[in-house]
Amino acid sequence: MGRITEDLIRRNAEHNDCVIFSLEELSLHQQEIERLEHIDKWCRDLKILYLQNNLIGKIENVGKLKKLEYLNLALNNIEKIENLEGCEWLTKLDLTVNFIGELSSVKTLKHNIHLKELFLMGNPCADFDGYRQFVVASLQQLKWLDGKEIERSERIQALQNFPVIEQQIREQEKAYCLKRAKDKEEAQRNLREEEENEAKGRSYPSFEGQSPFSVESNCHVQAPEGQEGECNQKKSKDSEDDLEFWNKPSLFTPESRLETLRHMEKQRKDQEKLSEKKKKVKPPRILITKDGKALNVNDPKLDFSLKDDEKRNQIILDLAVYRYMDTSLIDVDVQPTYVRVMVKGKVDGVITGWRQTSKSEKSTSDSSRERPNQRSKEIEKLEVDPSKHSFPDVANIVQEKKHRPRRIQSEPKITASEEDPDFEDNPEVPPLI
Repeated sequence: MGRITEDLIRRNAEHNDCVIFSLEELSLHQQEIERLEHIDKWCRDLKILYLQNNLIGKIENVGKLKKLEYLNLALNNIEKIENLEGCEWLTKLDLTVNFIGELSSVKTLKHNIHLKELFLMGNPCADFDGYRQFVVASLQQLKWLDGKEIERSERIQALQNFPVIEQQIREQEKAYCLKRAKDKEEAQRNLREEEENEAKGRSYPSFEGQSPFSVESNCHVQAPEGQEGECNQKKSKDSEDDLEFWNKPSLFTPESRLETLRHMEKQRKDQEKLSEKKKKVKPPRILITKDGKALNVNDPKLDFSLKDDEKRNQIILDLAVYRYMDTSLIDVDVQPTYVRVMVKGKVDGVITGWRQTSKSEKSTSDSSRERPNQRSKEIEKLEVDPSKHSFPDVANIVQEKKHRPRRIQSEPKITASEEDPDFEDNPEVPPLI
């Protein structure tokens, strides 16, 4: 069931930048609201208030809305007109399709001197003999009743016959009140029976070695044949009860509206529970099997390639990531047997077994071991394409111009100081630019 909360009002006050204290128009229709509350404290400047198609059973907490001009309470559970004397500027009141049986309660609207339009069609009182004449004579400030203009001759005639009409209305009100009291008693009795049946239905037989939810949960887990049959019987019984509920004749009363809403709410909760149980828990991600084999996984669906460069004795990983993505969102983990790349918390499919070393590679590695001195003298450098740099590295430019030719070579060269052991560098001599 819905309630009027500050968050609900703010969400419906977007046209006023979610500011509620200066709100002049508010629409809270179809919110399943049962009680009219808080509005007179939070929204004192309201001029238009829409509350149609809810479950409000009483007009209350609106007496401080002095500026209210239009109040729409159609399609609710209101049985009496009351507590509107404080709405001094009320011009239009819509109470269409409610349960107002006390037609004499319209006399409380005499104090609303600015009231021009009133809608009472669809209420039990609208079926009373002399209904329109009674309202026209009681509220002389009215200009329109149920969408029909009140003529001056109609009002004169209603005032002349008012004593007789008032007596008729009181008798019909009395008969309606007796009938309404019986309907309330019957509705309360049905509600008690329904609660008892629900209490009986909740008690399930216990099974040893199982959880308290065994009967219900075993319908969706691996259950014995007997329990599966019991679950199927329960489902068929629920569907039969639902069909019986909708086919059962009922009176149009506030209790029947509440009963229908409770039934629909129960159905919705049952469906939610059923869907939650049917949801399968996603198994944890397995990247490496028990026997140590790496699995290929591509959760973010990114294109990648893993190439084996035998000439340079290296493996090249080419991964296509999202454009303009921060590098802090990429986590690379290189292991002897696999490579794992995490992109925005998702595992990319770069998990693979490492290649085995071939004979040629072993021979090259042996030859490299035989020449440790020669390899130690060489300086390994990382070559970068200058065209892709946004700014030059001044230190490297000066050093390269001093000891090596202008054109960048693809392979590293030995510096002059290492080539000539007798070379001495004079610090006083400035570098060549």
